[in-house]
Amino acid sequence: MRKIGIMGGTFDPIHIGHLLAAETARDQCGLDEVWFIPTAGSPLKDNAQGASAKERYEMVAEAIKSNDCFRVMDIELKRGGVSYSYDTVTQLQALYPDCAFSYIIGSDRINDLPKWNRIDQLACIVHFIGLERPSDPMDLESLPAFLRDRLHITQMPPIGISSTQLRQKLALGRTVRYSLPDEVYQYIRGHGLYGSQ
Repeated sequence: MRKIGIMGGTFDPIHIGHLLAAETARDQCGLDEVWFIPTAGSPLKDNAQGASAKERYEMVAEAIKSNDCFRVMDIELKRGGVSYSYDTVTQLQALYPDCAFSYIIGSDRINDLPKWNRIDQLACIVHFIGLERPSDPMDLESLPAFLRDRLHITQMPPIGISSTQLRQKLALGRTVRYSLPDEVYQYIRGHGLYGSQ
């Protein structure tokens, strides 16, 4: 079985923190590949975005094209609407029965796991890789035992970048260069995204 890590998110825009998280999880957990899955809409996040689904997908494709272990999937974008991880994983399992999937999540989302749709069923079919960041303390004891048993914690190098901050900087005409891959930086400028010049 190939071991695949799933990274879901709006990726609005994708930045080096996302890539570092994916590579850290791949390396430390022995994953064969990491698949980036841009969401059409997230049930636990504000879905006000600055870039279209197509633009977000294309930015991810640009960001990962030099890494043979990374792949971008459009299954949630094709499905549209609010995306639930359980639906995504069951669809992936049907399409790729030779793969074992793990969800890669930041420590800021670990405490939200009990709120995920059909989490008890999801936890039966995937493992979770939690990337621990000092800025986002986790309360693992508050998680149900069935989730703690399916959760592998790995250390994430500290990096203080968020897509929200990048959008705000761009809207103010400030630089975001080196916070994201140069291909994504050029894509944003070329398409005039987020108020960039």
